[in-house]
Amino acid sequence: MEHVTSKGIYYAIFATLIVLTLVTIGVARIDLGPLNTIVALTIAVTKAVLVVLFFMHLRYSTRLTKLVVVAGFVWLAILIGLTMSDVLTRGWIPVPSEPRQ
Repeated sequence: MEHVTSKGIYYAIFATLIVLTLVTIGVARIDLGPLNTIVALTIAVTKAVLVVLFFMHLRYSTRLTKLVVVAGFVWLAILIGLTMSDVLTRGWIPVPSEPRQ
């Protein structure tokens, strides 16, 4: 049996997403220093979780579906981690300069 979600929940989630988008725009205009990226990513992750849970119906899905979604996020984290390990270690080995003539 499928779970039926009321339209009110969808409207509330939609309104929350709109508010979070406006918060993102507002925060982008404020200089928070090194916290800009952290705040922007926190808002983005919150919006993504709301979309996945409610609009993609993950909240009422089977455990197997939830496992597949979690595995996808773990794989994304692995790829981002490998990319960052490459970017952060690029300066460790100096690049030889070309010979002068």
